Amino acid sequence: MKDVKGAFGKFQNGYMTSIILLWLKTYVVLRFLFELSVESLLEEVILFISPLSFSILLFTLVRSDKFIKNIIYKALANLLATGVLYANLLYYRFFNDFITLPVVFQTNNFSDLGGSTATLANPFDVFLFVDIIVLTIVSIVSAARKREPKAEVPFKHRSRRFGILIALSIFVVNVGLAYIERPELLTRTFDREMLMKYLGPYNYQMYDVVLQSNTKVKRAFAESSELAPIRSYTEETPHGINAKMFGKAKGKNLILISLESTQSFVINNKVNGKEITPFLNDLIDKSYYFPNFYQQTGQGKTSDSEFLVENSLYGLPSGAVFFTNSQNEYNATPEILGKSGYESAVFHANNKSFWNRNIMYQTLGYDRYFSQEDFNITPEKSIGWGLKDEYLYKQSMKYLDNLKEPFYAKYITLTNHFPFSLEEEDEIVSEWDSNDGVFNRYFTTVSYEDNALKQYFNRLKEKGLYKDSLFVIYGDHNGISDNHTEAMEKYLGKPHTPYRHIQLQRVPLIIHNPGQKGKVMETVSGQIDLKPTILHLLGKHIENDIQFGTDLFAKERKDFTVLRDGSFITDKYIYTEGKCYRKPKGNEVDSKQCQEWKPIAEEELNKSDQVVYGDLLRFLQPYSSNDNVDG
Repeated sequence: MKDVKGAFGKFQNGYMTSIILLWLKTYVVLRFLFELSVESLLEEVILFISPLSFSILLFTLVRSDKFIKNIIYKALANLLATGVLYANLLYYRFFNDFITLPVVFQTNNFSDLGGSTATLANPFDVFLFVDIIVLTIVSIVSAARKREPKAEVPFKHRSRRFGILIALSIFVVNVGLAYIERPELLTRTFDREMLMKYLGPYNYQMYDVVLQSNTKVKRAFAESSELAPIRSYTEETPHGINAKMFGKAKGKNLILISLESTQSFVINNKVNGKEITPFLNDLIDKSYYFPNFYQQTGQGKTSDSEFLVENSLYGLPSGAVFFTNSQNEYNATPEILGKSGYESAVFHANNKSFWNRNIMYQTLGYDRYFSQEDFNITPEKSIGWGLKDEYLYKQSMKYLDNLKEPFYAKYITLTNHFPFSLEEEDEIVSEWDSNDGVFNRYFTTVSYEDNALKQYFNRLKEKGLYKDSLFVIYGDHNGISDNHTEAMEKYLGKPHTPYRHIQLQRVPLIIHNPGQKGKVMETVSGQIDLKPTILHLLGKHIENDIQFGTDLFAKERKDFTVLRDGSFITDKYIYTEGKCYRKPKGNEVDSKQCQEWKPIAEEELNKSDQVVYGDLLRFLQPYSSNDNVDG
C-alpha cells in the first residue's frame, strides 16, 4: 500500500493540472461546440469521461525527470492534442463531420481552403490554447525561483506504469459503458458522431488509424471468391428494364453538370419576393425532374458524388475514394462510353490535383481533364474557390468544339461554394435578412449559378449542340449544414428535426432530353442510381458489372435509397439516428416500422465497401455491352 501511495504521489505531482485542463476543455468542446446530442444520463457520463483516459496516458508517457524537458514535453503534448481538437472543430464547422486519417493526408486540399478557414475561425477559439501558455509560464517562473531546477519529484518507471494502468482502466470503463448504451458501437464505423461521442476525439483518432490500417490488409488478402455473394446481391435487386426509355437518347452527346452545394429547397422557391432559380424552374417543365433525389456523399463531398455517379458504388465511411483507392479497377461511365466511341472530358477550373482528380480521372477512363491551367483565370473572373461559373462555361466552348461527337462532357461548378461569397455586381437576388451571413449569401450564389447555366444553354443552342445532347444536372452535396439550423428554420417556417435534416439532403436532379415533355418522377432515389439510368437512356445494357443503383425509369425499381451515415429513405418512412419517421409529416413511429429495411441498408453499404476496400472489380471478367433489350 505504501508503494502504491508513493507511486500515486509521484504520478500526480505537477501533471494533474495539465491532465485536468486538457480533459475539461476537451469535454467543453465536445459538449457545446460539436453540439453532440446527449439523450440520457449515461450518455452524458460517457461523454464526460471519454477524454480522460487519453489525457492521463499522454502526459504520463511524456513525463521526464529533467525539469526543462518536462516544460517542453508538456507544452508540446498539450499543443498537439489541442491542435487535433481544434482541427476537428474547424472541420466540423465546415463539413459537420470529423477528421479521419485519409483526410489528414489530403493536405493538397487544405491549401485551397483560403477564405473558408478564416470564415470558420472564431476569436474565442484562442481560449483553447490559453492553458498551454499559462502553464508554461508558471513552470518557467517556478524554475526561476529555484537555485537548482530539477524535476519536482523523480519520476520512476513504476509511476509511469501506474499512470498507464489508470488510463487503461478508465478506457475499459469508458468502452464498457459505451457498449451498454450502444452494443453495435465499433461495427458502425460510418457513424463518426457516435464514435466521437462515446470514445472522445483522441481515442477516436487512434481507432481510425487502426481502421485505415485494416483497409490496406483487406486489399492484400482479398480473393475473387468474395465477388460471388456481392454479384448475387446486386443481380437480385429488381430492375425491370423500361423498353420505352431504353436508348431514348441513343447516339447523343452526354453533358453532365454537377451543381456545387445545391439543395432542392431552393427549387421553385423565392427569396425577397424573387425566384431563386428561374432557369432551373423553367427547365424542369421540359424535363424529367426527381424531387425525391438524395445526395449520398461522405467525407469526400464533391469527389464522393462523382464516384457515386460514375460507378454506382458508394463512397467510403471515412476519407475519399479519390485518394485512398485511386489505383483500383473500376467500370466507370467514361470508360464504358469510350468503348462505344465517346470522347470524354471534365471541365473544372481548379487545381488539377485537388481531390487527386488528375490521378483518379485517368483511372475512371476520361480522355481529357481541363483544369485550372487550361482557363484564363483573373481576379475579375474568379471568386472564392476559383473561376466563376459563367466564365467556366464560356471558356469551355472552344474545347467542347474540338471534342469528337458523340462526347461525354462533365462540368464541376465552383461559385456556389462555402462561404458563398459574391461581388455585388454579380448578385441577381439580394441577400436574405437573417442573422446568419453564410445562409443569407447562399441564395445569391445559387441564383448566380442558375443564371450562368442559362447562358451556357444559350451558347449550346448557338453552336448547334443543344438538340443533339442529353443533359443530366444534379446537386453534388448539401451546402447548408446543421450549423445553420436557426436560419433554416426561419426561412422554411418549420422546426429542424432529424426527419427535416434528412429531407434537406435532397438535391436537384433534372434529366433533360430536348424535345421531350416534362414529367415529375416521385420515385425515391439517390446519386447511386445515375450510372445505370444514364447508360440505359444512351442504349447501353452492361453485363458483368456490379452496380448498387437501379435505372430510375425501371418498371420494378423500389422506392429506397441509403445515405452514407446509414440513414435510409423509403416511400413511406425515413430512418435516421436510430429512429423511424413516417412521411410526409415526419412524426416519429415505432422503429419496428423501419425494421424491414435496416439490414438491407447496412448490407448495401457493407458490400459496396467490400468492393472498394478489396479492389474486387479487378477479379471481374471484362464487361460486355448489349445495345438491344427485350421490354
